Amino acid sequence: MVAPATPSPAALPRSDVSTGVGLAGLAGLFAWIMICRAYPEIAAMLGLGGPLGGERGVLSGPYAALTAMLFTAAPMAAWSVLVDKVHLRPSTGIDWSLRRPLPEVMPVAVIKLVGLWATWALLAGFYALARWYWTGNYLFAMEVLSFAIFPMVTLSVPYVIWLDRYLVEPRDGAFHFGAFVVGGGIAGRDQWDSAQIVKHWRAWAIKGFFGAFMISILPPGFAQVVEADPAQLLGNPVEFVMLLVTLLFVIDVQIGTVGYLLTLRPLDSHIRSGNPFLAGWLAALLCYPPFVWGIIGPNDQILSYEYATPGWAHWFAGSTALLWAWGGLLVFLTGVYAWATVVFGVRFSNLTYRGVLTNGPYRFTRHPAYLSKNLFWWASVLPFMVTGDGWLEPLRNCVFLLAVNAIYYWRARTEEAHLLAEDPKYAEYHAWMAQHGLITAPLMRLKARLSGDAPRREETAPFPAE
Repeated sequence: MVAPATPSPAALPRSDVSTGVGLAGLAGLFAWIMICRAYPEIAAMLGLGGPLGGERGVLSGPYAALTAMLFTAAPMAAWSVLVDKVHLRPSTGIDWSLRRPLPEVMPVAVIKLVGLWATWALLAGFYALARWYWTGNYLFAMEVLSFAIFPMVTLSVPYVIWLDRYLVEPRDGAFHFGAFVVGGGIAGRDQWDSAQIVKHWRAWAIKGFFGAFMISILPPGFAQVVEADPAQLLGNPVEFVMLLVTLLFVIDVQIGTVGYLLTLRPLDSHIRSGNPFLAGWLAALLCYPPFVWGIIGPNDQILSYEYATPGWAHWFAGSTALLWAWGGLLVFLTGVYAWATVVFGVRFSNLTYRGVLTNGPYRFTRHPAYLSKNLFWWASVLPFMVTGDGWLEPLRNCVFLLAVNAIYYWRARTEEAHLLAEDPKYAEYHAWMAQHGLITAPLMRLKARLSGDAPRREETAPFPAE
């Protein structure tokens, strides 16, 4: 049964995040990368010697990658407050004219702090039990989070008390979970709402799971970018292209990590809701470790689409011009992928509703990151071109990559269902894109023709873009 058509708005709804936020973060990240690359010269100018009197090297270690988050986050936060003035938006849930007295604030704030600290304790217990967090790149994430817990607990006290003086409704999910933890004591069981606790834990499960993952993948790409010598790579199109691809992934990871961690109401970047659909969680988690291990990846995985595939650099090795051209395509696709993260500013996160984006690449398709990522895999791996005879392996590769594409299509559908249920603005955006989106609209018309249910010009049926 087809759902009722949604009227298409005359104009594209305004984005909840301005273009300047992401650009400010991008400028800060590039500034830090330049400082890290130029550090030997800076150290020499300042008379800072290296270990045992040697010369200082570039700053390419894991803590330099972590520091890059500060250079990325600070400009985005400053732009959000000083230029966009997001702290004044009603969507923050803050009324700066309230200024409640401390005696009125403290009872609720104490229970909220109990809920917040209990949440962090349970997440720490999960990290301790899950073995995959104590091997490989995850070790760095565990080191960072172990160090961060003390300042987080300390700073949470003045932050919660200060913010509760201005919140329109201070009894949020953390309060309800705190009341649940306290039980029949000072809070009383009649003060907590199970729906609010579920909402609270959806948000923190997303932050806990994806935050650790994002921190773990910060160092490798950052080190490659800082240590690289682009001038030496210009003569090798493959290595130069892969350096640009790595740089774009560093941009994506740095800004994405800031988005997961900087969920603050004064920045209007708080999580309004986590995806309530089980299918959405399954589709998303299938794409990340540890769930992706054994399913998508190298030759021993279930959905391996890279069997006997040396890739684009191998097949085009005989033509420098073709290598540059095909490499340019890969850089373009990765650039769209990074662009889709940059425009989120401080709001990037899987499985969450934190406002509606309608600018940047979201002006052309509802799912630019998924579309560009999946096209990148086809263009870089070339799964239909294998070393060896026969047609079976190329067929398997293509079928398995199509299965991976289907997982991302599934993710897109569940994300749309979540946002359509949360915000009328997204419904307007969804309908506008179906009629006017450069990529979305033709796909919608094609699907309508194939289904025999073409929508009227002024209306659109709720089909997804990709």
